[in-house]
Amino acid sequence: MANRFVSITVDVNKATEIMDFYRPYQKLNNGEYIIFQAYYSGITITIYQDKKNKHKVVFGGEDPLIEAQKWDPSVEYKEKATTEIKGWLCKDNQIGSDEVGVGDFLLPMIVVAAFVRGKDLKMLEDFGVKDSKKLTDEKIREIAPGLLKKFFVSKLSLPNEKYNELITKGENMNSIKAKMHNRALLNMFKKFPDTKNIFVDQFVAESKYFAYLNDPNEQKVINIVFKTKGESYYPCVALASVIARYAFLLEKDALEKKYGMKIPFGAASQADEFAKKFIKKFGLAEFDKICKKNFANYKELSTSLK
Repeated sequence: MANRFVSITVDVNKATEIMDFYRPYQKLNNGEYIIFQAYYSGITITIYQDKKNKHKVVFGGEDPLIEAQKWDPSVEYKEKATTEIKGWLCKDNQIGSDEVGVGDFLLPMIVVAAFVRGKDLKMLEDFGVKDSKKLTDEKIREIAPGLLKKFFVSKLSLPNEKYNELITKGENMNSIKAKMHNRALLNMFKKFPDTKNIFVDQFVAESKYFAYLNDPNEQKVINIVFKTKGESYYPCVALASVIARYAFLLEKDALEKKYGMKIPFGAASQADEFAKKFIKKFGLAEFDKICKKNFANYKELSTSLK
């Protein structure tokens, strides 16, 4: 899913307080006007200082509002009327990709690429496909099996155990996502090589995305249009979004059946409570297989177990 963002304006004292709180989770960033950045519980916190010494704190992730409201309870998402989309921006044959699971401490990351023919847009809309965030999980479970019979998709699922191995080898969340998107798009492009319209729900700058594709033996899909909230603009990304969520729900179902425990979404306090109960029942070694160990949740958990 594309990230959402919430920003608050603070004075220097509040900025210092926020930096002190997230200091243990700080990461390097040399961007212009950025004086601090951290990654905490699946949320990126970035503090900007302009030339007039004003400070803005931006919280980004799949659902950053709760974290932002710790510092400003009145903050809300700002929806601009000008962002309302009336119809798709592309109605020709197209391939697009989207992902889910990025902000989830306990569930895998999944990337899906989908191919949609221009002539099939009516069928897609009859299914009710739109941004999966606007569809309930129940609705997604209802329509996804039919969609999979009618449309071509490529699904890549990365279990957290494998994710942790890649992080240990020097990858980061965005480099892993870029490689998964490229592979899923490539799978679709090989099936439909004449497709000229390729879209990615943007999660990183275009230059950075291609820099992450550093395997000389891996073919790269190029001529991509990157756009945030791509699922609102392009039917192929909307379809990929729905199927990714459906696959994510099935993965959750399987893990819950395996362990006999209800697994929470996200990386909030419910995930921490689940972790404690899981470790008590199955042990830390088994827990390491189902969590993302580079999340702040894991660091806090490890400290509490000592």
